[in-house]
Amino acid sequence: MEGEVTLNPLDFGFSFLGLAFFLVDIALDIVAAVHFYREGDFIYLGLLLTILAGSSVLGQLFSWLWYRYEDWETRTSTEGSVSKRVLKVLHIFQLGVYIRYAGVLEVAVCSFFSIKKRDYENVAVYLSHDLSMLRLFEAFSESAPQLVLMLTVMLQTGDWQDPVTVLKAVGSASAIACSVTLYHRSLRSFLTDKAEQGPVSSLLYFIFNLLLVFPRLAALALFAHAQPCYIFAHFLCCWAVLFFLAWRCGTDFMDSSAGEWLYRATVGLIWYFSWFNVSEGRGVRRGVLYHVWMLLDLLLLCGLAFWRTHKAPPCVITGGLLLSPDTVAVMGGVVVALYVSGLLVKVLYYKRFHPKLAKPSTDTKKPLQLAAAGDFTDGGEEDRGLGDYTEVDFMEPPPPEEEEKLTRGGEEVGRVKRPVNRRMQHLAQNFYS
Repeated sequence: MEGEVTLNPLDFGFSFLGLAFFLVDIALDIVAAVHFYREGDFIYLGLLLTILAGSSVLGQLFSWLWYRYEDWETRTSTEGSVSKRVLKVLHIFQLGVYIRYAGVLEVAVCSFFSIKKRDYENVAVYLSHDLSMLRLFEAFSESAPQLVLMLTVMLQTGDWQDPVTVLKAVGSASAIACSVTLYHRSLRSFLTDKAEQGPVSSLLYFIFNLLLVFPRLAALALFAHAQPCYIFAHFLCCWAVLFFLAWRCGTDFMDSSAGEWLYRATVGLIWYFSWFNVSEGRGVRRGVLYHVWMLLDLLLLCGLAFWRTHKAPPCVITGGLLLSPDTVAVMGGVVVALYVSGLLVKVLYYKRFHPKLAKPSTDTKKPLQLAAAGDFTDGGEEDRGLGDYTEVDFMEPPPPEEEEKLTRGGEEVGRVKRPVNRRMQHLAQNFYS
């Protein structure tokens, strides 16, 4: 069926993998907190707990708002097993997101064993989109700041010289890049069959995100090690500017004014670590300006770290030793080189492997067409629409649900309602514009 959105076995596996990473991450957070407590590093323990609590509250707020926008309507028996009041209480006690995970797993499993496969499949895809967005928020509100903290500790204790410890840090950064890639796959489910993402494209997308995210985190840790009193000022100043820019971009993701301001504040936080397009138009120009600014900021952070270590002799600082100027210079050079390499891979990806949306026709009722890079169509009979239905009105938001015809032998045998995730569909149009 044209414009069909399905839950393939790979997405089914990613649902379980996402839950596994979610549970492992909780266990590792507990281990890290216990380690800081036993070592008597109460400052680091306080920072870790603040990061974890802030990220949890942020995710629960978005989950709460999305339920409220739908009048607390539930689409799975797992979610429906609790009352509206209990569901609110679960969010207050930071447990609401777990219900979403359980709901996605429930319908994902049922879609493989039930005779009503299409019904479950549509609901699973709908719910997984919101879950991928929540994982993205968690990656940059919890995992990224936590990794900066861990890298800073490694620099102060000398553990950065241990290859195993370095591999663990790279693995943590890979998990963040994986979250971004899964979010990218979630957006791609709104694309037509002729623009499916191949393994090479997914791999390149993961690689350039890893090469861009990890140097950013390493530069922040290097600066935090040399100038621990100024890292928070750097974050607040950068976040304020990025929050203002998110507002000026005119984002339209949430269904309420308060929710939209929360989303813009979150976008500012994500942009502090990585880039993604959140509004229509001028995506390339904004991306270029962002990466130029980010590269200059990396040079500034590494330069200040070198100046600090070169000006002052090695001295004890928060339980560790300042690195030598030569070591900082080498680390800064590696950080900048990796970031530039990531930019080159990103350019390669967008030149050869990234699908683009064709420019919309002046006729607003004409379907919004999709073409591969360098292959724009004229909207012929074989063109397919974007999203959960064959035609998408470029100016109007999609309906909350659409009836899908089920045919057998060319004859209609029934209909099922296909829920449409307006939030993620709007982001997909922005991302691929």
